[in-house]
Amino acid sequence: MNIGVTIRGMRLQRGMSQGDIEKRTGLLRCYLSRVENGHTVPSLETLQKIAGALDLPLSQLFNDEPKAEVPGLSLNESEIHFLTQIQRYSAHLTDGDRRLLLAMVRKFAATSMTS
Repeated sequence: MNIGVTIRGMRLQRGMSQGDIEKRTGLLRCYLSRVENGHTVPSLETLQKIAGALDLPLSQLFNDEPKAEVPGLSLNESEIHFLTQIQRYSAHLTDGDRRLLLAMVRKFAATSMTS
């Protein structure tokens, strides 16, 4: 488990930037970047600050299977597994690649709804 990847995934899932976390915790953006990229292992106290900034209990950062809670959306186990993998891999994408992936998903979703 890479705690940095988990933190980045949770942050992005909430639509937050590293600057947003910086403002809520007082931790520098460059430090948060080092944590998310696996160059620094944060202390338990720092993890508590980050979890608080994400409005999460600390234990959620150590949960290997994040729960997708979207009202009106029902996913089976294989769909949840697939989306979890996408979330983990998307943390390593450039902004351009992430936008491309989202555009492809939107196009697929729009095509699926009309079929």
